[in-house]
Amino acid sequence: MSEAARLPHADWLQVVRNAPLVSIDLILLDPQGRVLLGLRENQPARGCWFVPGGAIRKSETLDSAFERIAQVELGQALQRRDSELLGVYEHHYPTNFADEPGLATHYVVLAHRLPLQGEWQPADQQHRELRWFTVADLLAEPAVHDNVKAYFRP
Repeated sequence: MSEAARLPHADWLQVVRNAPLVSIDLILLDPQGRVLLGLRENQPARGCWFVPGGAIRKSETLDSAFERIAQVELGQALQRRDSELLGVYEHHYPTNFADEPGLATHYVVLAHRLPLQGEWQPADQQHRELRWFTVADLLAEPAVHDNVKAYFRP
């Protein structure tokens, strides 16, 4: 796993203020084709159902970032080589991680699809709970963020 360090709060806020963030989202599917979503506790997207994911850190390889994000968000060791790149997406949020007024967040997202099995519990403080959704249910659920729904729309 990468040794890439997390930036201090003030430095990360400067990055959010001045640049898009590059991140990895994990679209995790069970054998029935259901999607694992977490109820977000923090901004952006607080209070919405969202896929696990996170920003790539400076000097971190894509493989290392994928492994770190899976470990932090799910407590599981997952490998990027076992996933399929779904595509590159762009996410815009009017909010930011620090609730700084008037500061939006912009992500360029590398979305990866990965089959999984079993029960999952949140490993970090970003999600209140995890739940499996059918694609039809997540598309119909108002509390599922539109950026997640975009992964499943034609």
